[in-house]
Amino acid sequence: MGDENHYRMRIREIRQARRARWRGQLSRILRDGDVLRYHGNSDEVGCFVAARPFSRGNRYFEVTIIDTGVRGMIAVGLVPKLYDLDQQPGWLQHSVGFHADDGKLYNGNTVGQQFGPKCCRGDKIGCGISPDSDDGQVTVFFTKNGKEVGSVEIAASLDTLYPAVGMHSLGEEVLLDLNAEWGTDEDDGQMIVDSHEDDWSCLHDVRLTGTLLKYVGKGKSIVDVGLAQARRPLNTRFHYYELEITDAGEKCYIALGLARRDYPKNRHPGWSRGSIAYHADDGKLFHGSGVGDPFGPRCFEGDVMGCGIMFPRDFTDGDEYETDDWGFEVFTKPSEVQNDLYAGQEEEESEGEDLEGKKVVVFFTRNGKLVGRREVALPVGGLYPTIGMMSSGEKVRVDLHPLSG
Repeated sequence: MGDENHYRMRIREIRQARRARWRGQLSRILRDGDVLRYHGNSDEVGCFVAARPFSRGNRYFEVTIIDTGVRGMIAVGLVPKLYDLDQQPGWLQHSVGFHADDGKLYNGNTVGQQFGPKCCRGDKIGCGISPDSDDGQVTVFFTKNGKEVGSVEIAASLDTLYPAVGMHSLGEEVLLDLNAEWGTDEDDGQMIVDSHEDDWSCLHDVRLTGTLLKYVGKGKSIVDVGLAQARRPLNTRFHYYELEITDAGEKCYIALGLARRDYPKNRHPGWSRGSIAYHADDGKLFHGSGVGDPFGPRCFEGDVMGCGIMFPRDFTDGDEYETDDWGFEVFTKPSEVQNDLYAGQEEEESEGEDLEGKKVVVFFTRNGKLVGRREVALPVGGLYPTIGMMSSGEKVRVDLHPLSG
């Protein structure tokens, strides 16, 4: 009987060890199969550490960002077995992490170094160890959407590094693949890049490659506008977006702003009723008129322009939004407030169109600093991120869900 009890206890221990290997260690994170969700109060870090370290047969893993949450402070990296789960990967000694919110690499220090691009919803972040690494000194590399971002050498052994994921704000959610394989198949990478087309409802004279928008129009007159409008309006959960001017083109006729649904394709954002935009070439703000007002500095290649909405405290998405044809929430219940932004503008809008709505504050940024703000009213359907370009060679990289927003 004693031998039988010992055998049963041993079987129980083995089963518990197997379950522990599958679960790994986690704090302030919920795991549902391969999905990890932040489950804290945003004051403390949540961290997941895999139960098994890297090995010669398994030296790479990936995380797909399902939702960036409030701040998108998601980190992917490698840590030692007994890691403090109150710290992001890369913050403590003998750990390294690539952080999605700022694109920085953290290598055993809470101060990061510039490393790669920021990552947003839908992006896939990978972390692996180069096969030619030596014992005691390994080369850790990171990838984004199948493309290598960069690498760093750290003093460690392969079997002492555990895959880890850190989170730090409400709503963050990722899909974990601990059995991913690292490859450089260009076709697979192209498929990932093209998936961003689902973010846009209108791409007129604009070519999309991943998150990069390129003007492909004639650029000869004011009607040769290249327009891109997002499929989803800004709301209280996704209230801000950014673009980086990667190529100013001939004249940098680039405009960033918000517009009503189905905005005219041949009108720059801000020129027609139901829109407001900050124009890079002259720094002016256009709000429902072809005549702009002095607003902020001009923007050039390398500058990051941002636009968002400050919703009133009593604003509730549930009361003001309903699901549209694509399954997104759109504003459909305007209040009886005249929209000063669009009043008095003589445009070719259809008679009786209702552009009245609840007042909100639209704000614009340049390189992370506030440029200015204007009070406007939400048109029926809400305000959609809208970008315009008008001269040859213009290119912008867009982040519809910036992690710093």
